[in-house]
Amino acid sequence: MTAFDDVLAGNRKFTRKFAHSGLTGRAARGLAVVTCMDSRIDPLGLLGLKAGDAKILRNAGARVTDDVQRTLVLAVYLLGVRRVLVMPHTDCGMTKVSDDDVHRMAAEHGVDTRSLEFHTVPDQSEALRHDLVRVRTSPFLPPDLPVGGAIYDVHTGRLMPVEL
Repeated sequence: MTAFDDVLAGNRKFTRKFAHSGLTGRAARGLAVVTCMDSRIDPLGLLGLKAGDAKILRNAGARVTDDVQRTLVLAVYLLGVRRVLVMPHTDCGMTKVSDDDVHRMAAEHGVDTRSLEFHTVPDQSEALRHDLVRVRTSPFLPPDLPVGGAIYDVHTGRLMPVEL
């Protein structure tokens, strides 16, 4: 038995009903969603989308990091993205720690993470507004690219739009 037997078995079951072989790599609905890696979030389902409709970018805290910016450039210029939704969520673990906390916890395991930025989120609305500005003012993205923000409530399933 290996650590991945369960997921490989799940994949075998998935392939019996697989129906997406005709999809291209383009975002059929022209949407990119930047959201958190939290497993309670089903980005396609909560937005009424299906496989192939959007590019989903996930990281801790739904932060617009340099890597997210790089991925958005590829999504816009290569994969049909014409709008971006930045969507953090309530009850996010990144709002409950600081970068210093994470460094300390890793150090307790003998790992030095001081060269990493974790982009923890002391104020979620403020962080979301910062990230919206970062996308809107990016010199690498079209200046007229529609960019929106909303906080997903993991307890109700509701999206709460946030304006700049």
